[in-house]
Amino acid sequence: MKYNTTITRELEKILVTRPYLPPLQEYGLYLKEIWRTGWLTNNGILVQKLERALGKFLGVKHVVLVANGTLALQLALQGLGIKKQVITTPFSFVATTNAILWQGCKPVFADINESDFCLNPQAVKRHITPSTQAILPVHVYGYPCDVAAISKIAKKHKLKVIYDGAHAFGATLNGRSLLSFGDVSIVSLHATKLFHTAEGGALVTNNSKLAKILASLRDFGYEGQKPVRPGINAKMSEFHAALGLCNLKAVNALINQRRKIVAFYDQALRTLPLVRPKFKRSLQYNNAYYPIVFPDSQTMQRAKAVLEKQYIFGRRYFYPSLNTLSYCKAKRCPVSESVASRVLCLPLYHSLEPHQVRRIALAVISSFQ
Repeated sequence: MKYNTTITRELEKILVTRPYLPPLQEYGLYLKEIWRTGWLTNNGILVQKLERALGKFLGVKHVVLVANGTLALQLALQGLGIKKQVITTPFSFVATTNAILWQGCKPVFADINESDFCLNPQAVKRHITPSTQAILPVHVYGYPCDVAAISKIAKKHKLKVIYDGAHAFGATLNGRSLLSFGDVSIVSLHATKLFHTAEGGALVTNNSKLAKILASLRDFGYEGQKPVRPGINAKMSEFHAALGLCNLKAVNALINQRRKIVAFYDQALRTLPLVRPKFKRSLQYNNAYYPIVFPDSQTMQRAKAVLEKQYIFGRRYFYPSLNTLSYCKAKRCPVSESVASRVLCLPLYHSLEPHQVRRIALAVISSFQ
């Protein structure tokens, strides 16, 4: 199809993402079950069923479902007894930093790699102090951190590792889920994610003792009929779990569809001076995002304006670099600050049509002319 901005059909609004929704009839069957039992929340049948299904899908021992990914981060810190310094990345969504602060801990920002935008292990080493208790890296865009290097550092200094795998559902490294690394990993199940429950999150661990503590913390600190620790209300409802049970069936098909769209983008934008994250050959990528890094901030801003003029709305994932937040008072992280000023994520979702992808690509190309 020839690119023509005068064609009204070509100017429908394209957002950065659009959630997958299962057939309404399929979801309705779960609703009937909820109505039949009258069990709406409090570790219901469907929550338990989804936890088991996710454990099998991810190849892990324990999945603890919660109301959202931010709460999952907070429970991970609480469950591991982290109270002091946490070395983390400045290149992430603000929830990563906010969870650390809400737990009364101090985020210490180490810079990122230029190649994959994930936490730089060498930078982590330089920031370890006697007050450091944990490392909280992020599998940015679903690309893997250097899990071997981070594990080695953690063992040497007796630190806990909490992976923020908000974007990592469905991604595997050497045949192993990215969510299976570290002492515990968290994943966001928000509507914007590849696999979602509308609102939701989960903690993933192979540590049975920790899993029991996390399940207690999400339910006011109860174990059985008695509260044994100070917990909060972080439970997932049956309605959200029902949506997850429906959506889990479609995950592999959604990843395959996204892969086709990514290949189209790659081909269409191949001649432009754009940088894309590099990943290991052993990664089976989930195609969670399509980030492009421009030569400079001005070019990125121009492309963003051109796209928005065509009713195409990408997002600056992730901006600003979190070390620059006024309430963090952190040192410079030059690589993160540079990438954050130049990155833009293009629309990517399962139902994006070829003519829409072509329209997006041509708009980006035109911004360089």
